[in-house]
Parts: sequence; structure tokens; C-alpha cells
Amino acid sequence: MSKAKRLNEMIMMVNRKKRFTVRELAQEFEVSKRTILRDLQELSEMGVPLYSEAGPHGGYQVLNERILPPIAFSEDEAISIFFAIHALRHYISLPFDTEYESIKKKFYLNLSGDIRDTIDKMKNRVDFVSVDQQDKVPFLKQLLEASIEQEVLKIKYKKNGELTYRSIQPIGIYANGGKWYCPSYCFVNKGYRVFRCDRIQFIERDENNCPIDLSNIYLKNRFSLINTKEEYTFQLNVELTNKGVEMYKSEIWANIELSKREDGTGILKGNISKSDIHFFCHYLITFGEEAFIKSPPELTQCMKEKLNNILNQYD
Repeated sequence: MSKAKRLNEMIMMVNRKKRFTVRELAQEFEVSKRTILRDLQELSEMGVPLYSEAGPHGGYQVLNERILPPIAFSEDEAISIFFAIHALRHYISLPFDTEYESIKKKFYLNLSGDIRDTIDKMKNRVDFVSVDQQDKVPFLKQLLEASIEQEVLKIKYKKNGELTYRSIQPIGIYANGGKWYCPSYCFVNKGYRVFRCDRIQFIERDENNCPIDLSNIYLKNRFSLINTKEEYTFQLNVELTNKGVEMYKSEIWANIELSKREDGTGILKGNISKSDIHFFCHYLITFGEEAFIKSPPELTQCMKEKLNNILNQYD
């Protein structure tokens, strides 16, 4: 076995094992202990975070921050990964410890010269346009971890200028239109709610509420938590013109279904709660004449009041 292949396999092996000894590695790769010690020194210089312990029960272990073995990508795969990372620039907050710029730079610098040249030529020719995130969201990682570990969090939440305290069990987080959202089970309202992450002012673990079993609830099926009798009381029915259909496709909302006709027009249908009325009023008013609300009448009334208020500004 060549030295390069041995080092590569050794990286994968030490990543799998929590602890190991020089003797174990020497037996595994059928080389001398002295050769293994030289290999471990090279791995350490390559960035593998090794820690050694002396004594009869000592050995080596890899610290928590493990390093991945080399992965071979084709030219098209490497370019695709670079621009996928590049698309994250619209979000100034991500639920990870590192920033996308450092990842992109590290990935870019390790590409071959001809692939870097191809990417440089593409930078001004291809782009992923999205709404830029305006505000930093400091709690994305805590919300994501709580959703994975099924933990209950106590949050301070600001809505309409008022601060409220909630106990929530996050289901996950997702980004839409430059903002982060956290669908959760709310122990105060005893039901499903969606929280704007940038409105969360404070987070701590809630020891007073026992988590409920959400192990089979994910972002895609989260609406199964909804009590249709109490939560969603209004049937949304909105006619869209051809242009309205295209406008809706640019920012699709979960639990709202678009049925498109052969002539290009469409209709929006879905269930919305009482608390959603003002949100959908603000949203649909941007469609102008491209949308016509057929139901619920509460949304129609809200739209009339909103339009009257706008007209009064110009009197």
C-alpha cells in the first residue's frame, strides 16, 4: 500500500474510532510502530486534531472537531458546489458556527487552476437572486438543536411592538423571502404556531414543561399538528390572473394550494387561521388587480379597510 493511500485510509479510520493505539494502527496497516508514529505526525501537520495520552492505558484520540477525508469531485460537481455556497451570501445568519465566506474561500482555493478560471468567468454570468436578509438572527443554532433533541425552550418574543413570553418546542427552521421562520408547538396556545426568528429576543431551556413526542413531525408534515376545528377556521379562496399565478409562484406558502387552469389563470385554496387574516391582507394587496378574494369575507373586509386607509393618505 502506498503512503498516500495509507494516510487517506488512516484519516477515515481515526475519524471512526474514538480512541486508538499505535499498536492497533500498526497491526491494521501491517507496518512498524515507527512508521505509524511518522504517519500520525504528518496527519497532525495536515490538520487532524490528535490528542495523545501517556501511560499503560494511554493512546491517541481525535478531538471533537474532526476532519473529513479527501473527496474527489468532477469539474461540474465542483462548480455546482461553489455556486450553491455562493447563493448563501443573501443570508447574514446561518444555523452553523462558520460563515459561508470562509467555506467558499477554502473550497475555491483548493480547486485546480483551470476550474478556478471557469468559475471566475461564470461569476458575472450566473447568479441566484434572492431577498437579502436584513437583520441578524443570533438563535438559529439553538432553535435547530432544540428541534433535533426535542427540547422545550422559553423565548421572549416581540410582535407588533409588544414583548411576550412563550414556551415552544421547535420542529425545525426554514428561510423564505430573506427571513427565517421556526414552526413550533406552543405550550401557551397549546397548538401549532410559526415564529419569526428575528423577533426572538431571548432563549433559554424550559425545565418546567415536558417535551411532547414530535419525533415523527418534520417541516414537511408539520401541519398534522393543526387542530382544524380551533386553529384553521377560514377557507381561503382567491382567484388569480395569469400574472397573479406567476407572482404567487415566486413566493409559495405552505398549506396553500395553487390550482392552475389551462388558460394560465388559477385559484388559491387553503385553510387559514384568524391570526393570519392581516398577514394575507398585506400579502395579497401587493397583487393589485391580479388577485380577487372570494372568501373568507373577513379577509375581504380587512382588504377594504386597508385600501381605504391608503386612499385617505392622499386626501
